[in-house]
Amino acid sequence: MTVIASVLLLALTRAEIIERFKTPPVTHCDGLVQVFADCPADMRREYQVPVASYVSDICDTLYKTLMIKPRQFKEPGIIVHIGSVRTNVTDVISTVDRRAGNGRFTRIRLPAPAYSDMEALRIATAKAFFLSVAGEEIDDATAVSRLRLTDPVLRVADERSDLARWRDEGVFSSGKDDEFYLMQQRKVLMPGKASREDVLTFASRLRLYPAYYGTPFCGRYSSLSFDEAIDASQDDMIVRLAAVRKVSELLLYGGGRGDKMNLAVQAYGYFLTEVAKGEKTPDDLRNMLSAAEQKLKDVEDENSKDDNR
Repeated sequence: MTVIASVLLLALTRAEIIERFKTPPVTHCDGLVQVFADCPADMRREYQVPVASYVSDICDTLYKTLMIKPRQFKEPGIIVHIGSVRTNVTDVISTVDRRAGNGRFTRIRLPAPAYSDMEALRIATAKAFFLSVAGEEIDDATAVSRLRLTDPVLRVADERSDLARWRDEGVFSSGKDDEFYLMQQRKVLMPGKASREDVLTFASRLRLYPAYYGTPFCGRYSSLSFDEAIDASQDDMIVRLAAVRKVSELLLYGGGRGDKMNLAVQAYGYFLTEVAKGEKTPDDLRNMLSAAEQKLKDVEDENSKDDNR
């Protein structure tokens, strides 16, 4: 807990402190994830369920992508504490603790949930996941590498880079041999082409929606355009969480539909990732959004040219 959070907590009455710790936790992923909100009621409403959803979505994706069989947890392996600091403290504090019987679990603290570093939270969650599910301690770099496997675009990019290092430098990745790389070389990527329907379908997904009905953005918006989300994300963490979820959804529209479509999808993904991080200025984000929109227009223009041939 930061000094700011400690001072604010000490300023509360004993009754207020007890009331905060009575707040029931939100539990997900068959008991793996548990989220406590040691903060006032308004902050609990805004952050407890969205944070629980964000962390559990990462765990579910790791289970599915890496084909790990989910298991039941009698005691949570990942415990997240949401603090009450309302200033721009970006800290994500992760520690490994032990229970009686020597069982290990990870405690992740978000002193100021509205400003928490989302990438740091994602990495901390991945490390906690592998510790709890596989008993494996991994470093940040390994966590990032495994998280990249959950992203279809990044996974393909990593596979191509790995193949190039073997072909050009004779470098083998762990557990791979010549036969594996020879099989990879025989894979023929047939670049496709995004149809007009593909573009329209993708364009129809360019809007953010809250994860849960009845929890509007900023307390009043049932949905937001990407441009509207730029300003709203400065004040509402739920918008940033929605941007993270939207990245995974949009990336599915890039593969197999041609290079230009893939570039457009990636550009939107980069934009949303920066919205989620909350580090760039609104002007910078609007420039990124404009660049993504231009790439999608390039796909539309290509379709128009083909129609006129």
